[in-house]
Amino acid sequence: MCERDVMKVIAVGEAMVELAPVGGGHYRRGFAGDTFNTAWHMAQLLQGRAKVGFATRVGTDGISNAFVVEVMADGLDASAIGRDPQRNMGLYLIELNGAERSFHYWRDTSAARGLASDADALARAFAGAGLIHLSGITLAILPPDDRETLFAALARARADGAKVSFDPNFRPRLWSSMDEVRQTLLRALSFTDIALPGFDDEAAVWGDATPRATVARLASAGVAEVAVKDGAGPVTVLSDGRIGVLPTARVQDIRDTTGAGDGFNAGYLSARLLGQTPEMAVIAGQRFSGEVIRHFGARLPKAFVAPLT
Repeated sequence: MCERDVMKVIAVGEAMVELAPVGGGHYRRGFAGDTFNTAWHMAQLLQGRAKVGFATRVGTDGISNAFVVEVMADGLDASAIGRDPQRNMGLYLIELNGAERSFHYWRDTSAARGLASDADALARAFAGAGLIHLSGITLAILPPDDRETLFAALARARADGAKVSFDPNFRPRLWSSMDEVRQTLLRALSFTDIALPGFDDEAAVWGDATPRATVARLASAGVAEVAVKDGAGPVTVLSDGRIGVLPTARVQDIRDTTGAGDGFNAGYLSARLLGQTPEMAVIAGQRFSGEVIRHFGARLPKAFVAPLT
């Protein structure tokens, strides 16, 4: 997928403080966010075979400092993490009912809402990138003018040879209307080389009846490579104009489904960067996602991440 000699991956979005239940009314503090989860997992899976970075904005407080220190300690490039002295990181708490989760958010003053306010900073972050990954959440938290700044930066990066992967990841509370959602997602798809949607989101936004309908709609929008996730159901993949359906193996001992889609994205994109076919990448994504949901929180503990081969 990536034709550059030195692979540079940059994910764009919001990282938040995560409070994840660990039992007995106790919570573990961590850091998570959809595109951050994907980037962090890719850095562990690729083990230096790509330079993986994260573009966002955080505060200048102690928790923000701890986040940046952890990012660098875990092998990610933190050079595209900007600082905002007037704001801090958003926070969310996970509430579990069995293995299923719901979320409680505190993000109105998140510094990440300003991540695309500086066009020059985005240009520096994207320079030399082989792959840029973003999501619908990335777009939803941005002011409209900043979305346009991001789209312009993506257009320039693609002209320079970068590929863009996009997970629409629909969160209704972040949008003002369904018209805004659809118009923004259509704009994003015009810059997308690889789409990694969840079928439930596509059905909610577009009324798609089946994953194949999602593939057909995205293909008509000009997206050449698509992998549609459907929970425990099969993954429907489009590549080279062909559609395939790959069953998802049953996972035992599920503890927390948080971050399942982000884990799939990490496995899929990592495999593609290593030259595997889209069908092989789906299998890698399914396997890795299955491991993520056997642990609490959105990110797999580092000790359980086996480098991808």
